[in-house]
Amino acid sequence: MASISLTFPDGNSRDYDAGVTPAEVAASIAPSLAKKAISAQVDGAHWDLAWPIEADASIAINTMKDEAPALELIRHDLAHIMARAVQEIWPDVKVTIGPVIENGWYYDFDRAEPFTPEDLGAIEKKMKEIINKRDEVRTEVWDRARAIKHYEDNNEPYKVELIDAIPGDEPLRMYWHGDWQDLCRGPHLQHTGQVPADAFKLMSVAGAYWRGDSDRAMLQRIYGVAFQNREKLKDYLHFLEEAEKRDHRKLGREMDLFHMQEEAPGQVFWHPNGWTVYTTLQDYMRRQQRAGGYNEINTPQVVDRKLWEASGHWDKYQEHMFIVEVEEEHAKEKAINALKPMNCPCHVQIFNQGLKSYRDLPLRLAEFGSCSRYEPSGALHGIMRVRGFTQDDAHIFCTEDQIEAECARFINFLAEIYEDLGFADFEIKFATRPEQRVGSDESWDHVEGALEAAIKATDREFTLEPGDGAFYGPKLDFYLTDALGRVWQCGTFQVDPNLPERLGATYIGEDGAKHRPYMLHRATLGSFERFIGILIEEHAGRLPFWLAPRQVVVASIVSDADAYVLETVQKLKAVGIRAEADIRNEKINYKVREHSVGKVPIILAVGKKEVEDGTVTVRRLGEKQTSVVTVDEIAAELADAAMAPDIRRARNAD
Repeated sequence: MASISLTFPDGNSRDYDAGVTPAEVAASIAPSLAKKAISAQVDGAHWDLAWPIEADASIAINTMKDEAPALELIRHDLAHIMARAVQEIWPDVKVTIGPVIENGWYYDFDRAEPFTPEDLGAIEKKMKEIINKRDEVRTEVWDRARAIKHYEDNNEPYKVELIDAIPGDEPLRMYWHGDWQDLCRGPHLQHTGQVPADAFKLMSVAGAYWRGDSDRAMLQRIYGVAFQNREKLKDYLHFLEEAEKRDHRKLGREMDLFHMQEEAPGQVFWHPNGWTVYTTLQDYMRRQQRAGGYNEINTPQVVDRKLWEASGHWDKYQEHMFIVEVEEEHAKEKAINALKPMNCPCHVQIFNQGLKSYRDLPLRLAEFGSCSRYEPSGALHGIMRVRGFTQDDAHIFCTEDQIEAECARFINFLAEIYEDLGFADFEIKFATRPEQRVGSDESWDHVEGALEAAIKATDREFTLEPGDGAFYGPKLDFYLTDALGRVWQCGTFQVDPNLPERLGATYIGEDGAKHRPYMLHRATLGSFERFIGILIEEHAGRLPFWLAPRQVVVASIVSDADAYVLETVQKLKAVGIRAEADIRNEKINYKVREHSVGKVPIILAVGKKEVEDGTVTVRRLGEKQTSVVTVDEIAAELADAAMAPDIRRARNAD
C-alpha cells in the first residue's frame, strides 16, 4: 500500500498508509486525543474524522476547545438533528436544505400546516432526546443514480432537485444521524451525543421561497442558535434582549422621533423630536468642520447622466442609482438624469470653477449632501439602512506631499468628534493596494507610506488589510464598538488620484505648469441617519443631555401650580434649554411614567409646596431618588449640561 507523509502543527511529520483517516491519526498519537477529537484541518480544509487522506498533507486535530470548527460542527449537526426531529414528529414533512449561519443555523421545510411556538417547544424536546441517544453519525459516498432513487423512493422531491442542480457527475456524500439520512458535504461530529444539549435554542419561523424564487413553493424556515456551552447561550440570549430594548425602531416610536411607511420605502419621515436630534448633531458637525478649515458647499441632487458617465459611476454603480427621465422642451429625446448616490463628482465641478493655484491647496470642501441609493427592500433596516440619506461628506484637494498631514489632521479631527459623541476609542483598518490597480508602484509606495506615517503620528494602532484598497488608491476605515459589542464602520479616508483625472481637475504648480490634485474622500459620521440610529442604540434612547430632543418636562401635580409651571418653562427656555410644560389633568405618576418611556432626561414636578417655596422636585431618568432645588439652581445646572461639547470647550478656553 502506498505511503503518505502527514505534517503536524509542530513541524514534525509521520508516515501513514494512504487512505488513513484523521480518527486513525488521532488514535496513533494518543487515546485521549482520539476521544477528544471532533474533526481535523487537512491542508487548511475542514475534514471529517471519517474521511480518508490519500496524499501528503498538513494536518491538525480539532477538539471542542477549537472554537471555530467546533461551532461549525455543533450547528451543522443541530440542523440535521432538527430535521430528523421534525420528521419523527411529522413524517409527512418534506426536507430541503439546512445551512450553518452566523450564531446558528436554519432548515427549510415543506409542511402544509404552519409551525407554532408550541411546535418549536416540541421539536426542541425531541432534539434533546436524539442527542441523549448518542446515535452514531456515519457517512458514505453514493453515485447519483443511487442517491436519486433513494430520494424518489422516500418521496423527497426537493433532494432530487438539489442533486439535479449539482454540476458534474462526481459521487455524492450522504450522512446518517442514527437512522435519519441527508445529502450533505459535511463534515460532522461522530455521534449525536457530542452536541451540547443545553446550549441551543430554536428562535423563530419565517417564510422562504424554495431556492429564493417567488414562483416556487413557499417553505417554512426554522432558525436556531447554538454555542459551545450553556453560559455562552445565556450570554447571547441576554445580548438579544438588550438589543431588542435598544432597537432604534422601537425607541424611535416611543420617543416620537421618526417613522417609515411603504409609500416611501427606505426614506425617513422625521418628527419634530427626531429632527431636533438631527439638526443639533448637524449644527455641531458644521461648527466642527468650520473650525477644522472646511468650506461648506451644496450641490444639486439631480445630475445629468453625462457627469456620471464621465466619473465612471454610470457603468459601475448604475444599478444602485435612481434614474430620472425628463422630456425637455423642444428636445428630440428624453434627458436622462440620476439622483446623486454620492457627492464626489459634484465637488470636483466646484473645484474646477476658476483657476486653482498650489497656494490654494489643500482645499477642503464639505457638504451635508443628500444622496439616494437603491437598496434592495430586504436589506432596508429602520434608519440604519435606507435609500435616502445625508452624509457629512468632504473632499480635500491636495498635492501628493500634503496627503500625510491631511490624513493625520483628519484622524485627530475624527477622534475629537467620536469622543464628544461617547466613543472614546475606535479601530483603524488600513486597506492597501489590490492586485489590479492603476498607478506606479513608486506612487503607491509613497501614498501608503504617507497614510501609515499619519496614523503613527497620531499614536494610534491599525489593522492592515492587504489588497482591500480601491484600484486607484488605499483607504482607512474607522470602526466604533457600541455598548453591546457590535462593530460599526462609520468614518473613512480614501486617497483618489483617479476622479480628478477623469473629470479634468488641475491646479497651477510652482513651476507654472498644470498638475493633477489628489482627491481625499473623507466622512466622519457617514450618514446622519445611520449614525443617529447607532447613537440611539448605544445610549438605549437616553441620549446625552445636549442631544436629547426633549430635555426637560415641567409637570404639575395640582392645577393650582399651572401658572408656576409655565413660568418655570419660560425661565428654562431663556437659558437655552428645550423645556415643555405638562399641565394635563393627570396624576403625576402617570406623567412621570409616560415621559420616562419617552426618555426625557429631567422631569420637574411642581405642587403647592414647590410653588410656595419657589422650588421644583427633580426626577432624573433612571434614578429613583428625587431632590428639591430652586428654579435658578436647576436652570444654571441644566444650561451648562445643554451646551454641546465644542461650545463648552470654547467657553472653558476663554
